[in-house]
Amino acid sequence: MSIKTKRLFQGDTVIWIVFFFLCMISLVEVFSAASSLSYGGGSYMQPLFKQAGFLALGTAVVWFFHSVPCRYFKIIPVLGYPISVLLLVLTIAMGATLNDGARWIDFLGIRFQPSEIAKGVLVITVALVLSFGQTEKGAATDVMKRILWLTGIVCGLIFPENFSTAVLLFGTILVMMFVGRVPLKQMGRLMACLIGLLLFVILMIKILPADVINNNKLLHRMDTWTERLTSHVESRDSMGVKEVLQENPQASHAKIAIASSNVFGKMPGNSEERDHLPQAFSDFIYAIIIEELGIVGAVFVVFLYVILLFRAGRIASRCERNFPAFLTMGLAVLLVMQAMMNVLVAVGLAPVTGQPLPLISRGGTSTLINCVYFGMILSVSRYARKVEKKPKTAELPAQIEEDEHAAEFQKDDGLQ
Repeated sequence: MSIKTKRLFQGDTVIWIVFFFLCMISLVEVFSAASSLSYGGGSYMQPLFKQAGFLALGTAVVWFFHSVPCRYFKIIPVLGYPISVLLLVLTIAMGATLNDGARWIDFLGIRFQPSEIAKGVLVITVALVLSFGQTEKGAATDVMKRILWLTGIVCGLIFPENFSTAVLLFGTILVMMFVGRVPLKQMGRLMACLIGLLLFVILMIKILPADVINNNKLLHRMDTWTERLTSHVESRDSMGVKEVLQENPQASHAKIAIASSNVFGKMPGNSEERDHLPQAFSDFIYAIIIEELGIVGAVFVVFLYVILLFRAGRIASRCERNFPAFLTMGLAVLLVMQAMMNVLVAVGLAPVTGQPLPLISRGGTSTLINCVYFGMILSVSRYARKVEKKPKTAELPAQIEEDEHAAEFQKDDGLQ
């Protein structure tokens, strides 16, 4: 990599490589999987151009945020958290309904999901709370209570219309609390309470009449969740192929796509199931990846997300301050957990959730927000790299003078 390129794309080189690989896979697979959009829109190239435009804008977003000193991200929770809560309330009250869920808000002709914004804001907020609550023995005893209040409000507002996102976000926060050294006794009591709450909810589903659930604003999608879970666990050995396809077309056609593949796949553009999968370019794009790129392509995509997680862990281990470390791990865990949820759904190991594959699935605001996460991780990697270069022992006078000059440069750059 040339010096000019290194100056333009600073931070962890591996993270940049992962980002560009995900973008390239997205362009190829969205173009291949979006045949239904091409037919409906009358333009074969439109899905490709639209996705390329979002990814180009996303690359600019990554570059901008990776240039911002990571200490400035502490400002985000101050305004971002209350705004996110307000947007989530508005979504419940007057959100646009799509796929049986009111998850969208229209603003100045732009449609976006406030839950996507709330996820990142909550992770940043929790990272800040964990960093302020650190002691020599770990997180202070009152840290969990603060985090649970902040998380409970956001997840509680997301839950009625987007159960999978609420579960994904809460799981991310649990991992962050574990990484943030929250006492294990507190974590154990929390897990016991969550299991008890889950059993209570299952009991209520069995006891309450269906009309009571359907007429309740908070539980009106309970039937959808129950149906997806039931259809996932029930055996269909006695049913015919036609009945199975009619009852659960998405999961069934995804399995057909996977089963018809091989080691190297059918090659890009040769998918047959893309015309039968309603969300081939979004929720089930991983099934199309397996069909076209085979086992090799499927493993490679998962490998990219695993590399992202491990590199984020390495960056976090280099940080001298708590906030950048917790922020990096939180954002990486959020991205990777969402990716793994999408993968498990596509291969039939989890019920349908509606979670897109980060940076690969077709998307607008969700793609840009994921790019913000990558930019923040890269910003922290720049900070960690400069910290790593600082001398740990006394040096000769000339070297001390040179180090003082470097420290002034870091100060001007906003990193101290």
